[in-house]
Amino acid sequence: MTGVPVTIARRPRLVEPQLEPSPGDPIVDKHGRVHRDLRISLTDKCSLRCTYCMPAEGVEWLAKASILSTEQIVRIARIAAASGITTFRLTGGEPLLRPDVVEVVRRISELRGPDGPVQVAMTTNGIRLPQMLPDLIDAGLDRLNISIDTIRRERFAALTRRDKLDEVLIGIRAAQNSSLRPLKLNAVAMRGVNDDEIVELVEFAMEHDAQLRFIEQMPLDAGHTWDRAQMVTREEILESLSARFTLEPVPGRGGAPAERWTLDGGPHTVGVIASVTAPFCGNCDRLRLTADGQLRNCLFSTSEYDLMPILRAEAAGSGDSGAAADSAASAAATDLAIDGLLRSCIHNKLPGHAINDPSFLQPARGMNAIGG
Repeated sequence: MTGVPVTIARRPRLVEPQLEPSPGDPIVDKHGRVHRDLRISLTDKCSLRCTYCMPAEGVEWLAKASILSTEQIVRIARIAAASGITTFRLTGGEPLLRPDVVEVVRRISELRGPDGPVQVAMTTNGIRLPQMLPDLIDAGLDRLNISIDTIRRERFAALTRRDKLDEVLIGIRAAQNSSLRPLKLNAVAMRGVNDDEIVELVEFAMEHDAQLRFIEQMPLDAGHTWDRAQMVTREEILESLSARFTLEPVPGRGGAPAERWTLDGGPHTVGVIASVTAPFCGNCDRLRLTADGQLRNCLFSTSEYDLMPILRAEAAGSGDSGAAADSAASAAATDLAIDGLLRSCIHNKLPGHAINDPSFLQPARGMNAIGG
């Protein structure tokens, strides 16, 4: 399919008084939350068409010319790392569809922040893992999450609109046999779809030395068909698990999105990400970068901060002078502008996502275009 630019209402570029912090200082919002996690979407394309994420046909892909280059991604990551971002999670769409994904991992993994080397994680559907995992680990990948909502063949094909369960299972086995730990499996719990598989999915994860993390279904589908009544809640998930396992809360959650419980005394655990019924906004430390260069301070934000004018302005001016000093000054000014936009984006972060407020508006973008 030919790439078609996605139209989205952009937030006007805010002209604000210079914030007190300067490059190298922690990135803190006005509610005191220190940000340490940047989620980078490498592409909006995916090899599956999950019903809660994308329509079956007619997906408007981002134009190829709008996608950030590896140089641009690494530059933004370098600036973020210098100000205390310690974890970079690569997402999509499906990140393994990006041809230079191994190079992206390699170059980000080489970055260092004030506290030392950064961590590089990835969320994937696992389909291309068997052939790519050795190179990804060699490049410096530290952690891996694999999405799998069902282990029943016909249900998988209906849910993802693709008959690729075997490929995903082979990918999970490859991850199980790797050095990457903890290995996490993500499942969106859906009423009448896979809510009868909750215990089965946990037992499957245990067999593969992985932690299952259930995710409450969120209003992030491209078709805007989300229905709260179809969402399986945190309490329902825990009730189903309690019928089979003895659950004990794991303390020390910090800013992690998942609450965790040990299963039958351990060592296995299960997690629940309850963004709708038990929001964890008060401890959120995440910032997002879309594949087309938009900063988002919340998964559910209806506004974005556009890095592309900053990057394009430097590129447009690069031919004005061949002097090395001018080039260095231009690069330094661009770095400063990128850092400033990162800080403006986080400074204006709201205290919560307001899903449970009657005035809540679903983001215009679907999850594949925002980044998981």
